[in-house]
Order: sequence, then structure tokens, then C-alpha cells
Amino acid sequence: MSGLAIVGSAFVVGLSGAMMPGSMLVLTIAEVGRRGFWAGPLVVAGHALLELLMVTALLFGLSELLALPAVGGTVGILGGVVLAWMGYGIVRVVVSGEVSLQTASAQGRAASVHPGGPLRPVLGGIVSSISNPYWLLWWATIGAGYVLLSFGQGLFGVGCFFLGHISADLSWYSLVALAVTGGQRLIPNRLYRAVLAACGLFLIVFACYFVYLGWGFFAL
Repeated sequence: MSGLAIVGSAFVVGLSGAMMPGSMLVLTIAEVGRRGFWAGPLVVAGHALLELLMVTALLFGLSELLALPAVGGTVGILGGVVLAWMGYGIVRVVVSGEVSLQTASAQGRAASVHPGGPLRPVLGGIVSSISNPYWLLWWATIGAGYVLLSFGQGLFGVGCFFLGHISADLSWYSLVALAVTGGQRLIPNRLYRAVLAACGLFLIVFACYFVYLGWGFFAL
């Protein structure tokens, strides 16, 4: 994959995860409601610091292990399966109408957030990420597979992956922060669900690519 393809695919995969309501979305809405727009990017900054540590650990702590064909194949296939499961789950909740920004917004505004200092949103971004079991599952499977895939382009490829992945988080949560501070409904539910469904379908297609690459390792 080229650097541009890595950035683009990482952005879409990252966006699909960022747009799903969860603890980080609730935290962002709560912090922005108390502190203003920049609390959103600060929450993402904490999230990004944690993920940078994870990428570094995968590169320098597990790089030799990931280079083994059996490990690379297993990670690729397992990552593809989890990716397809996530994609199916996203499409399912969109079709059933279970997913909505309004629920997370209500939870966020009701959350008790003490004023604290400027680092509180950053620490919140770290805690809300590492306490989420799906975050650990994502990095143990999809994230590890993506690092392995992008490492084919060396550190440049890994940098492209991280750039695309974090750009998705920053774009989405900045938009949420803008919507909260502006007091306007900038993200209609219909548009939100349409984009989320498209991301879910992309995950399923990209999962097939992951499985294909993983199977290729066993053929070495």
C-alpha cells in the first residue's frame, strides 16, 4: 500500500470507531460543556499520547515477533475477523436505529465534571481509552495488523497510519465540540447514521483485505 492509501484507509477505519457512542464521546461533551471548544482536541490529545505509546511498543517491543510469518498470518486473519465483526455491529445498530448522538449528549451534559486544570481533559482522554476493553481488543488485533501492514513502508508507513488514525479522532471530536459550543445541531442523525453505515461497510470490505494478507503469510 502507498502512503496515501495507508493514511486514507486508516482515517476511515479510525472514523468508524470514533463515531460510535462511548465513554470518550460522553467525556468530550461533558468537558466541552464546561471548558469550551478546545476541551475536545485536548481529550483527543490524551487519547493520541496513549496510542502513540502503543504503536511504539508494537514497533520496538514486538517488531521481531510480528515479523514471523506464523504470527503475522495469525494477526492478519484475527484482525480481519474482528474488523468484520465491528463492521457488522456498526451496520446492525444503524439499521435498527439503536445508535444516536442524542443519548451521548444527554449523558455528557449530566456528567459531573469538576473544573480542574487544563490537563484534566488530556488525562480524561487517557483514562477513558485505557479503561475501554474494546480499545485493548482493537490494538491487540486490528491495530497490530495495521502496524504490521504499514511497516512494509518502514517508519514512513507507520507514521502515515498514525496520522490517518489520529486525524479521524481529531476531526470527529472537533466537530462534536463545535456542535456543543455552537448550540446548533450541526450533525443531523440521518447524516450521522449514513456516514456510520458507510464506515461499517468499509470495515467489512477492508476485513477481507486483512484476511487475504494474513493468509499470504502462511503461504510463505
